[in-house]
Amino acid sequence: MESINIAKTITSSFLALPDAELNKLGSIIENHRLMKGEILLGEGQIARHIFYVESGMLRQFYYKDGRDITEHFTCEGFITFCITSLFRGVPTQLMIEAIEPSCIYSIPYQKLDELSIQYPLFAKLKCKILEYSLILSQQKADSWRFETVRERYERFVNEFPEAAKRASINHIASYLLMTPESLSRIRSGSL
Repeated sequence: MESINIAKTITSSFLALPDAELNKLGSIIENHRLMKGEILLGEGQIARHIFYVESGMLRQFYYKDGRDITEHFTCEGFITFCITSLFRGVPTQLMIEAIEPSCIYSIPYQKLDELSIQYPLFAKLKCKILEYSLILSQQKADSWRFETVRERYERFVNEFPEAAKRASINHIASYLLMTPESLSRIRSGSL
């Protein structure tokens, strides 16, 4: 019964599924417990799962010119995955790290894909997950292009309040494409 409840929780923000489909999804979901600092997906690995965070927080990041750049935060109740690696089956440059002790559930993408061939609702679920990810990526890109650093910070606080409270200043600053010193000035109101 627990697997059906997990499946219902994961899919509830995307699509309501009947119990039969929830049971099928629940049968492929895997549970993972991560320690703070543990790497869930490393550079050069091929992404094969969609991850749902039940508790804790993850971040996607990469290295550029020797700097650690945060790409995305994922807190409780949200999903994350490395789009290009997952869909193309190529090694990822993005890594996923637990920045707090975390409990996550993973959905093997290949098994979800197989279910989507047999059951139309799984195809619709995959589409909804993809839409979510694309919209999130577009909003971030638009923010970087069109907003001031203060506006980017305010958007971040409004859209990701838990990450704004719990992530380190260095991770938040790199996500917002600014220095930790600039972020401190924005938070204090002096910038």
